[in-house]
Amino acid sequence: MTDLSALREQLAAQGVHTLLAQFTDLHGVAKGKYVPLHQLGELLKSGAGFAGPSIWGTDLPRTGARAEYYARGDQRRITVMPWQPGYARVICDGFVAGQPFDACPRQVLRRATARLAERGWTLKTGIEPEFFLLRREAGRFVPVDDHDRLDKPSYDLKSLPRQASFLHELRGVLEAWGLTVLQIDHEDAHGQYELNFAFDEALASADHLMGFKLAAQALAEARGMVFSMMPKPFANQPGSGLHFHVSLWDAAGACLFQTDEADEDLSLLGRQFAAGVLAHAPALCALAAPTVNSYKRLVVGESLSGTSWAPAYIAHGPNNRSALLRTLPGRFEWRVPDASANPYLATAALIAAGLDGIDRQLALPPVCTDDLFQLDLPALRARGIGLLPQSLGEAVDALEADPVVCQALGETLSRAFVRLKRAEWITYARHVSDWELQRYAAAF
Repeated sequence: MTDLSALREQLAAQGVHTLLAQFTDLHGVAKGKYVPLHQLGELLKSGAGFAGPSIWGTDLPRTGARAEYYARGDQRRITVMPWQPGYARVICDGFVAGQPFDACPRQVLRRATARLAERGWTLKTGIEPEFFLLRREAGRFVPVDDHDRLDKPSYDLKSLPRQASFLHELRGVLEAWGLTVLQIDHEDAHGQYELNFAFDEALASADHLMGFKLAAQALAEARGMVFSMMPKPFANQPGSGLHFHVSLWDAAGACLFQTDEADEDLSLLGRQFAAGVLAHAPALCALAAPTVNSYKRLVVGESLSGTSWAPAYIAHGPNNRSALLRTLPGRFEWRVPDASANPYLATAALIAAGLDGIDRQLALPPVCTDDLFQLDLPALRARGIGLLPQSLGEAVDALEADPVVCQALGETLSRAFVRLKRAEWITYARHVSDWELQRYAAAF
């Protein structure tokens, strides 16, 4: 009996009759199709076929051999879907004309981790998703819990139990997949929650995050709720982050960011990696905060919500949640990414920036221990602290001007990303909002 036959029989014994061949598009959205279990071998060998031009960010032609996109299953990433009995998710990589497709986000991250592997290194990330549970009401979205109205709802133990059934079932799905769920809490906004699971190798972490989104969307929908990873759905409430805890490891299992220096959180290598992230922060912002709405979260000055944990300033500091990088012993937290980020592209770009910092032996700027939200712009400028882009348009310009990050994405994907995101920004900039009509229609 071949390994493939054994795998097929194992899945059948678990009641699986259908495979979900799932890949991720440029926008970080899960895509795929159903494949009968008896086609497992074909899915792992050649892949399931898709019309390439129908997938965001491929830039594939309508005709010829390169018109077909094949999602080829990763045998290490097959998991049953507890919320959908009889189905198993198979995470897939993109292939075109028999070769790894350069613009597949998962292939982009594979290339980045391969660069680390050449040096005997592995990047590990702990990704922390924040999200809203909403419902549709009279053509708008509102928090699903009408009683969730505290002025400061963080860690609210009145609202949290009302969503315990959903959160417990979601936790059960993740733990059935072998993830370790660390904690679940009510976050800073009405209807906002966070679920943290243990860190893992970077590609696996991105896979886990996409699985988390699939499960959460399905479980919320079954309860009549909308699971939302929109960065900032309400102007007067905090937004949703997707913070990355980042560390680098060698083949022997030693953390390369760990240090014995009493006055440092990070080793010299870790400081150089972090310096690279700061040096490329504007370009990274386009991938970590990739929507128009993202920049309602990354604001300079006083937030309308009164509370903000979203960094707008290019700085680092020990356990400083107002800085772009919050350093901790043996790791740092990258606080720019929001809930709409494509985890594969954001991680690949992070690796490229960090390696550039190591290769150029960049030094970190001075440590910042102040609450940056309490400093005005002249004080920040006097300290040489730069600002992140304040719009998607600015971030896309910064990305296009950054050869290190663009090279990590590859020519095809970087070109498609810049084109699509610039079009998104222009469409938004030309849109006439209700706010404008109310303010200007009869004003002059």
